[in-house]
Amino acid sequence: MSFRSIVVRLRAGASAALCFALLIPTATAQQPNTTQTKEQSSPELTLAALEQMAIKNNPTLSQAEAAIQAAEGRRRQAGLWPNPVIGYEGDGLAFNSLVYPYRNGQSFFVEQTILTGGKLAKSKNIAAQEKAQTQAEAEAQRLRVLNAVRMLYYEVVGAQQLLDLRQQLAELTREATEISEDLFNTGAADRPDVLAAEVELQRAEIDLLRARNDYSRVWQTLAAVVNDANLKPVRLENSLESTAPVLVQEEMLAGLLRDSPEIKRALAGVERAKAVVSRAKAEPKPDIYLRGGVGYSNEWAEFYGGKTGWEGRLEAGVRVPLFNRNQGNVAASKADLTAAEREVQRVELALRARLAESFAQYQNSLGVAVRYQREVLPRAQRAYDLYLAKFRQMGAAYPQVLFTQRTLFQARTEYISSLVELWQHVVKLRGLLLTGGLDAPNGVAGDSGNPGAGSN
Repeated sequence: MSFRSIVVRLRAGASAALCFALLIPTATAQQPNTTQTKEQSSPELTLAALEQMAIKNNPTLSQAEAAIQAAEGRRRQAGLWPNPVIGYEGDGLAFNSLVYPYRNGQSFFVEQTILTGGKLAKSKNIAAQEKAQTQAEAEAQRLRVLNAVRMLYYEVVGAQQLLDLRQQLAELTREATEISEDLFNTGAADRPDVLAAEVELQRAEIDLLRARNDYSRVWQTLAAVVNDANLKPVRLENSLESTAPVLVQEEMLAGLLRDSPEIKRALAGVERAKAVVSRAKAEPKPDIYLRGGVGYSNEWAEFYGGKTGWEGRLEAGVRVPLFNRNQGNVAASKADLTAAEREVQRVELALRARLAESFAQYQNSLGVAVRYQREVLPRAQRAYDLYLAKFRQMGAAYPQVLFTQRTLFQARTEYISSLVELWQHVVKLRGLLLTGGLDAPNGVAGDSGNPGAGSN
């Protein structure tokens, strides 16, 4: 039976409120809408496909990889020997032409510093620990990006469901308003009934406008995280109402403290601080200075009765650590080691606190979703059905039906929101509490030059 035929049947005394009630479907009815029709023509975009796009295109992952390469370069550089010095020396050069042939000497030399105390290996170890920190940060950034994609995926699914719901309500309210106006024109309804229908239509269209804008916002955010400006909204697979995993807080905490890249980075920081202490203690050990060369001398050798000719030269020396034994840098590096060890404790405590907060939010969203699914929605649906049946029999007033309609649609909206929050908290807990898919990777502590190098 068409809506217009309902109007004809109800002209003989029925009110516009009755028509309003007859137009409202149950919560489980699926109403077509233009958004869904358009999107269903395109293949569904899967979460796995979005994850691969993000891994390939997200610039922060390229930054993290470049940081690893830079750390590896610094590690190689830290283990290189200082370059030798090769030079020329002229000795006893005379500018008097009479003595010039007899008073000059020329030589070539090579100069090299021999580092002692394992300084190169210790410097290289510092850089290796910095690389380990960078690798831990890259691992954390990868999880941040994946978690961002997964959380946005569920947010998009929720936004598309809310858009469907708001569009369904707006279409129903629009048709009810048209019927109310028809009934008013035939004298079967009063002006307050028409005004009430128009108010409901305006509210429904405002909610629809917000739902559309929110849907567009979430899609644009998702496109930014996967770095695809051409990514257009398509229908996503609805996985919100699939069974959510039951998480155990103790198990989540144990896995977090074991696998968290933040813990790994802090532990690498301790190892780096230990390496810096070792390098600082090795600094006072004197390096050996060597210089040697060969040259030709024109000086006259009395005992020989001719020019000296070819001769060699060798120099060796060490700098005695009498006043500067690097004691200040040793004390500073020990203090840094203490700070690094406390940083591990701080990170562990921060992770415990964040886990407690996130797990409480997960439990809240899980409890809300279950309560809405098992208690609120069935009761809201039942209340609506009962009032609708009474209203069709003229046993209830329209405001009662309108109230139950609002309650039902609001309950469905809150149920969808609770499911989105639930899955986002699941992603966050399983993803080691890492978020921020477009945040730049954290820098690595330490200088970019020769780590731990100092002057004698």
